[in-house]
Amino acid sequence: MTEWEDVPSALSAEELRKVHSTRAQSAYDRAVTTCRHAGFDRDAAEIVPRSPVGRAAGALHLSADSIAALTERTADPAADARCARNAAAAAALAAQVAQSRDDSGEALTALRAALAASRAAAVAAGGTAAGRDVSLNRAADDAEAHAVATAREAGWTR
Repeated sequence: MTEWEDVPSALSAEELRKVHSTRAQSAYDRAVTTCRHAGFDRDAAEIVPRSPVGRAAGALHLSADSIAALTERTADPAADARCARNAAAAAALAAQVAQSRDDSGEALTALRAALAASRAAAVAAGGTAAGRDVSLNRAADDAEAHAVATAREAGWTR
């Protein structure tokens, strides 16, 4: 995650791309390992999802495509933030499946953290923030870091 000490109140589009890309990749990696822990991968995606696994695998597949597109276009803080938001949403879907298969307290904590990271990424990407608000990005990065830590504690990631 990005170190936010001494960060100026306004960042360039390229600097914001790094922030959003780092968060997106972290959420995507968390989603991949959580899916693997739950016993599926993105190949389980369904064109019309009929199950939580199909929905999570589909979101994972779309997130991978979105992250790949980050390097193929001009930096756009709003679009880059939406990519990070989508990766966090995929990780939240994966966490829901993983928690449904493990009712431990650690799994519930990891699910709650994944949902909070998804919400924080959505707030950073949405409204008038459009991926540019430093304090919202900081909050989203902090929520992502917490989601990574709790997923590790739940045994979903390493």
